[in-house]
Amino acid sequence: MMPYRTQGPVVDEETVAVPPSDAAQDETMPTLSKNKLKKIRRDQAWEEGREKRKELRKIRNKERKERKRAAADQNVPSQSPQGKRKAEDDAGSQVAKKPKHFKTIQLPISFVIDCGFDDLMLDGERKSLASQITRSYSDNCRAPFRSCLFVSSFGGHLKERYDTVLSGHHRNWKGIRFLEGDFEEAARQADELMKGDLGGKLAGAFKQIESTHPAEPDAEPGEVVYLTSDSPDTLTELKPYSTYIIGGIVDKNRHKGICYQRAMDRGMKTAKLPIGDYMKMTSRFVLATNHVVEIMLRWLELRDWAMAFLQVIPKRKGGNLKNGVEILSKSSTASTHDDEANDGPFEGDHTERETRDAGHPKGFDHNTAAKGTGA
Repeated sequence: MMPYRTQGPVVDEETVAVPPSDAAQDETMPTLSKNKLKKIRRDQAWEEGREKRKELRKIRNKERKERKRAAADQNVPSQSPQGKRKAEDDAGSQVAKKPKHFKTIQLPISFVIDCGFDDLMLDGERKSLASQITRSYSDNCRAPFRSCLFVSSFGGHLKERYDTVLSGHHRNWKGIRFLEGDFEEAARQADELMKGDLGGKLAGAFKQIESTHPAEPDAEPGEVVYLTSDSPDTLTELKPYSTYIIGGIVDKNRHKGICYQRAMDRGMKTAKLPIGDYMKMTSRFVLATNHVVEIMLRWLELRDWAMAFLQVIPKRKGGNLKNGVEILSKSSTASTHDDEANDGPFEGDHTERETRDAGHPKGFDHNTAAKGTGA
């Protein structure tokens, strides 16, 4: 009996390249967890809805202006341009007005945010750190007496986030330097900057200090201090022509003492803020990076640690002045951050708010700040 043969050419089965099946492809591809897949889909949905949210913001802003204009029209006895303008001004005075921008004074002091911990943080923690850096920049711009601000070890996932999600707005920021080099390189550049014409002048907390220019032979050199809550030494005051390094890491205390060890490995002087000398705390003396920057900016304005701590340390930390501690500054009001404004990590509207803040750092209203280990 002849074997059954199909029509067409005879093909050698050994020479046929059989494409791998879907099951074989799945075996070679790395599998993703359910949480990772959910996160990817959530991020994709967020990006797809960006334009829609932008349009909704425009509509809300337009409606807000129309309500303000309608309220002004109700108080206008006549429809003359002068009367309408006066009514709009009166109606606008009932709404919280944006603070007027004033000229800030550059002081010869530098703050460096050390971001050399990129590989130790999770994705949500990097988002929080990016928000803290943005806020630190804005606080420095708006402070009456500002510092020379540096961000060192700027790379990896953090830089990628600034370049993509935050649309690269940081390239247009003034008064801040993003460096690929480490904190020692940033300290060297900060020293050169403070010695130059753009280094600033002695004012604010430094006004009463008799100090010669560091370029003169008999001048006392400035110091370089890595701020960390694990240091045995306490910072008593900020000194002109000095550089203070802040650990830019958000790790929920997984890597305790890492900033202190990092400074010890480089033979660098360390210190901690004098929180324990002035405040009674119900939690650890660990603050977010932007809180450390803001506390030092307040000290440069007030030369008063007690008031600086009261105004900056979040209420959720449970901080109160110790008995016998006196407030030296004239200001008597302490506007501490509320609890909700400092909780994290962020998802959802955090990314959009962070992007908007990065593009307009001088005038935006910060509604978020994450927990971290700045000092």
